Amino acid sequence: MPVRHDPMSLPPEAARGSVRRITVVGEEILSRPCQEVTEFGTAELSALIDDMFLTMYVADGAGLAANQVDVDLRLFVYDCPDDDGVRHIGHIINPVLDLPDPGSRRLVEDSEGCLSVPGATMTVPRTDRAVVRGFDKDGDPLVIEGTGYFARCLQHETDHLIGHTYLDRLSKRDRKDALRQMEDRREDVFARRERKAGSLARQDGGTPGP
Repeated sequence: MPVRHDPMSLPPEAARGSVRRITVVGEEILSRPCQEVTEFGTAELSALIDDMFLTMYVADGAGLAANQVDVDLRLFVYDCPDDDGVRHIGHIINPVLDLPDPGSRRLVEDSEGCLSVPGATMTVPRTDRAVVRGFDKDGDPLVIEGTGYFARCLQHETDHLIGHTYLDRLSKRDRKDALRQMEDRREDVFARRERKAGSLARQDGGTPGP
């Protein structure tokens, strides 16, 4: 999910992280369900979350799933506004999506992109409310409720962890259109990410990760 962030207001996780390569649609890890996290409170898990935050910001993302950095675990991070402008920042592990009952849900068709489909945007219907239940990095239970754009983000990232991208919600015709957009724009997107990684590294006085 794409969004622009103010580099002066990034959370501390980003300062601790290193940039990782973002996987691209067509890579096998994006098309299979991710594995449950079974060990909590580890240095490796904390480092992964830090890396995912920084990688997300370099790519101007509102959310990022672990398989998007080539890690086969049920985990995503997010820094996403809702439709009221409230900023939501965090991570969730082993998430389970809870949508409203069909009779009470409202589908909203809006533009959606993906960091693993660089440069493409398409209209995707999503419910306007969503709840995700899971755990934080220490194994404590989490319940995250979202409306509007944040609800869209929660649904988008949870989809990743079951092996789906938003392309899987499109018609064949629209999917081909999105892939054409990606082919036309991906190199520009990659160049922009490299420039931003370099800019953040200069601000920190260091160098970006691989």
